[in-house]
Amino acid sequence: MAQAPAKPKAPAGKPAVKPAAKPGTAAGPVLKTLNDSASYAIGVSVASFYQQQGIKSLNTALITRAINDVLGNKTKLIDETEANAVMNKVMSRMQEDKSKPAIDSGIAFLARNKKRPEVKTTASGLQYEVLRQGDGVRPAAADTFVAHYRGTLLDGTEFDASYPRGEPLKMPLRQVIPGWIEGVQLMPVGSKYKFFIPYTLAYGAFDNGPIPGGSTLIFEIELLDVKKTVATESPVPKAE
Repeated sequence: MAQAPAKPKAPAGKPAVKPAAKPGTAAGPVLKTLNDSASYAIGVSVASFYQQQGIKSLNTALITRAINDVLGNKTKLIDETEANAVMNKVMSRMQEDKSKPAIDSGIAFLARNKKRPEVKTTASGLQYEVLRQGDGVRPAAADTFVAHYRGTLLDGTEFDASYPRGEPLKMPLRQVIPGWIEGVQLMPVGSKYKFFIPYTLAYGAFDNGPIPGGSTLIFEIELLDVKKTVATESPVPKAE
């Protein structure tokens, strides 16, 4: 049987394996100056930040070009406004991917829920159920409302409520989430409604405190009072 030829032995007195390259040799770049260290540190900081955000690969050649264009005062491929828009789009898409299970669960729930005869669905996708119908005034978007509420996730987890605090929420309607802005305007004072709010009308795909990104939310809202906004008229200039 043929055998593989034996490997030649290393000459006596010489190591059989090459020694590891020392730091600063041709095996890698040398950080000779503070500017060298700062340059590398900036790269580490930027890459670490975006790695933590979930970005796994980038075109490093274009990163280098962008840095050179900015520092060299050259014409950039996109300006800062466009760059911010691109990064917002990237981060939003990544967050939506992360929140996809919650988003899909909410979509399935709303599809089932809308089949219940007591549930009404608006053009935006907001769903609501009238638990008690009042006969007071309805708020406008510019008004301030006073209400008790309880908010839960689809699994029943309560993430916020005014009842334990013993004090209702008083707030300008324009300052709450879109699902509330639309829904509360449907309610006469004295009403109690149950709202089923898609994530697009709530906090979107991003986490918000105890609320996971992409969550469909359920709110029971009891409208107690409305503080109407009084329109202020511009003074009529005096005739000269």
